[in-house]
Amino acid sequence: MRNIEEIREVLPLRFPYLMVDRILEEAPGHVVGVKNVSVNEPFFQGHFPEPMPAIMPGTLILEAMAQVAAFLVASDEAPRALGYLVGVDKARFRQHVVPGDQLRIEASASRRRQGLLVAEVVATVGGAEVASAQISLLSAKP
Repeated sequence: MRNIEEIREVLPLRFPYLMVDRILEEAPGHVVGVKNVSVNEPFFQGHFPEPMPAIMPGTLILEAMAQVAAFLVASDEAPRALGYLVGVDKARFRQHVVPGDQLRIEASASRRRQGLLVAEVVATVGGAEVASAQISLLSAKP
């Protein structure tokens, strides 16, 4: 398990763009992370403002998924390697993500070749799938 300080050592992102609050599991080819969705997130002010319900933008759900997948690069290849997003395929959104939800994001490596990692990533809330995608990352040293 990694806390926020350990996550910052791997991902070169900071507030408000860091979308991973905790890494729960790391194993070769598999990572599980968490994003706690708070009503205080800056994007809620402009994304479907009142009286509409606050909904987390799909692009930011994908960003959180890509950040968790980036841990596959760092944990499997080299501790200081970065995973640069180069592709998103088969993205599907099945439910809204709202303030108070906790996104559980599971990333599993499906292919690797010459610095390219392709991961199958699924995001759930309370056990229900809310989004899935095939995310491609290019491994590079900073």
